[in-house]
Amino acid sequence: MPELPEVETVANGVHARVHGQRIESVWTSGKPQTFKSPEAEIAEVLTGARIERVRRVGKTIVMSVTRDKTPAEFLVHLGMTGRLLVSAPEVAVPPHTHAVLGLSGGNELRFVDARRFGRLSVRTAEAYDGPGAEPLTIGEDEFVALFKGRKTPIKAALLNQSLLHGVGNIYADEGLFRAGIRPKRQAGRLMRKELLGLREALRAVLAHAIELGGSSVSDYVDADGVRGFFQLEHKVYMRTGKPCLVCGSPIKKVTVGGRSTHFCSVCQR
Repeated sequence: MPELPEVETVANGVHARVHGQRIESVWTSGKPQTFKSPEAEIAEVLTGARIERVRRVGKTIVMSVTRDKTPAEFLVHLGMTGRLLVSAPEVAVPPHTHAVLGLSGGNELRFVDARRFGRLSVRTAEAYDGPGAEPLTIGEDEFVALFKGRKTPIKAALLNQSLLHGVGNIYADEGLFRAGIRPKRQAGRLMRKELLGLREALRAVLAHAIELGGSSVSDYVDADGVRGFFQLEHKVYMRTGKPCLVCGSPIKKVTVGGRSTHFCSVCQR
């Protein structure tokens, strides 16, 4: 599933290509699993609207639009296999396309999702700000407070989107490795110094992943259909049995909170 860096990359790419344009037409596929809002409502809210901004909130792409001076938002959650592509009309529409927005600039914005775990919806009330804190901007005290008294393993706590939104399996593993913290350690027992080190490690790995266009370990591509490169920088994720790039010990794999978890038993304490 695309995580924060992948969603950020897609949102930035889409924004650069579509902001300021008007949505002239809306087509949807009629597949009910894909739509959290009724398709007729999506078409009504978006048709004729001007795209003001496309941004990321957690793992959700948020398109802010205005029609007749009325603001609204189009929310796109990529799920496991979702893609949001800006394409010329003459480019063949891929299989499993569930929404096509015709834009005033001549291109189309297409949502493609083979497994249909992605979700599309619109909001006309308050702006969407996600369920948890933003890991790239969270302050030190706020970050430490998230884990106070929590008995769950720190890996599971990092995946709790109501605490810290946008971090998934890849970047939880990579951040914990860079911070030198074992994934099964109880979150509430970590020292402040350790948590501050984890905050910095997470921020650094997420920022670097964004610079490299995210991690393409499955279906992920950016708004132009281009794969990311951060998978080449993974230190532990999906490297089970391979030597640690720091100490040479084999990378281990365990299950934490129902998720496959990769770590080095020597470098992480």
